[in-house]
Amino acid sequence: MRVFRDAKPRVLIVDDEDAVRTLLSEFLGSRGFETAQAANAEEALEALSRQPFDLALSDIQMPGRNGISLLAEIRRRRPEVAVNAMKTGASDYVLKPFNLDRVEQAVREALQRRAELQEQAEQRGRLETMVREQTAQLRTLLADLDEASENTLEALVAALDAREHETTAHSRRVAEYAVRLAEELGVRGEALENIRRGAMLHDIGKIGISDTILLKPARLTDAEWAEMRRHPQIGYWILNGIESLRPAAEIVLAHHERFDGRGYPRGLKGEEIPLGARVFSVADTLDAITSDRPYQRGHSFESARQEIALNAGRQFDPAVVDRFLRIPPRLWEEIREKTLSDGGHAAENIPPLILEPCRPDNQ
Repeated sequence: MRVFRDAKPRVLIVDDEDAVRTLLSEFLGSRGFETAQAANAEEALEALSRQPFDLALSDIQMPGRNGISLLAEIRRRRPEVAVNAMKTGASDYVLKPFNLDRVEQAVREALQRRAELQEQAEQRGRLETMVREQTAQLRTLLADLDEASENTLEALVAALDAREHETTAHSRRVAEYAVRLAEELGVRGEALENIRRGAMLHDIGKIGISDTILLKPARLTDAEWAEMRRHPQIGYWILNGIESLRPAAEIVLAHHERFDGRGYPRGLKGEEIPLGARVFSVADTLDAITSDRPYQRGHSFESARQEIALNAGRQFDPAVVDRFLRIPPRLWEEIREKTLSDGGHAAENIPPLILEPCRPDNQ
């Protein structure tokens, strides 16, 4: 159970019956709450405009504006007071004639939910501040970058993964998968290095995506999704300005294209898509299926092989998939284990995104 701040929680009691207001006020006062009273919705809104409250406890049936209407208005004006746990905007309800112990329980549970929401909002604010600081560092790094060294690139992608709390060493692992698959296709020398760099930096364009969109825990709206889909183009703009990374920029621009032409941003189809991007698509899906996520455990490499084979000719280049299926699953597992064992060193100079529990400020 969360411990509330030292100040007494403030509860506004709204009821048109004087006796009910008095009873609730005296009872909650004896339980450590500070209370104020309002006889109707208008008085309640006036009280809320003068001073902050942690919770509004309102009757439903009242002359004039009823309790449901009041709670909706409170939610609009002071969303931190009316916890949206029910469609009405109320946190809980207690039927009359009420049991005082049940009232206390409902009040404490509502305040607990409010405190948890506040803490989540504060943690999100801290995260966004830290992300902005890291983004500034990355932009400075790119502005000074001429010949992108191995250590520089690994530190950069480690920070990019950290920004989204991505799975450990995701970008490096995808790069290693892509290199191994490209080798199977006969790619060698500078072309192979370009694929590795493009795979490592595939999501660099997310530097230009708003934190509120990139870090949003819920489903994106259509407008937010349109903004998110800009990241391949942004990544291309960033890398195309660095001579040594221009070939990788083409892979970054096309890394969300699909073999059937239903990808983005340009809707390229078949071999219009650069080979490095077609290779990356398989490597990225392999990592997505086999990695643990907050919402599910990773699947086996054999399951990933089946899923990728099923989507040959649609999402993936059939020729690339054919070569992918020739590589034994144990080789992919070895690559994964290697990146997990030594993938953390690159991020040593990047400020970590670590959140510590924090308490709400006094209001």
